[in-house]
Amino acid sequence: MRAPIGDFDEARPAPDCLDRLVAPVADAVRAWRGTVPAERLLYVDTHPAIADTAVFVEHHGRDLLDASANCVVVAGKRGGDTTLAGCVVLSSTRVDVNGAVRKQLGARKASFAPMDTATGETGMEYGGITPIGLPRHWPLLVDAAVVDTEWVLIGSGRRRGKLIVPGKTFAELPGAVVLEGLGVSPG
Repeated sequence: MRAPIGDFDEARPAPDCLDRLVAPVADAVRAWRGTVPAERLLYVDTHPAIADTAVFVEHHGRDLLDASANCVVVAGKRGGDTTLAGCVVLSSTRVDVNGAVRKQLGARKASFAPMDTATGETGMEYGGITPIGLPRHWPLLVDAAVVDTEWVLIGSGRRRGKLIVPGKTFAELPGAVVLEGLGVSPG
């Protein structure tokens, strides 16, 4: 099957590629109940050496920058409590950690979670974290621009491979809160 975006050799329905996904992502695909059928969640095989956004779009086409999203894990702290959350923004933006995230989590301080926390708590590889399969009790903050994008390229849970999913899918994920201005221009 041809991918709806990008220049990939082949796109396959994610339910047909469960062996290529980390356990939490494969489990989420198996248990999929969204209004978008699971077969519309597509898997494309990519080389792990080009997983980072800048290198990836240079290799697969600069037009993917506007259709790619990043998922990062943040930690909001208030008193002795820490809340972990996923944040999804278009790759052309950065997460407004000290503004939108801190406010939404009701935290006094917010920052990116340390790599070992992000990978240990998600069961995913750093550089491939995806919102599909994040812990269900976590808040998932999604920039409205991601939801408004027809097709979105995102990590697959591993550095090898990506998922291409309809943008509206992100609003239906467990714990999802769609926010205007979560993604801000870099600089």
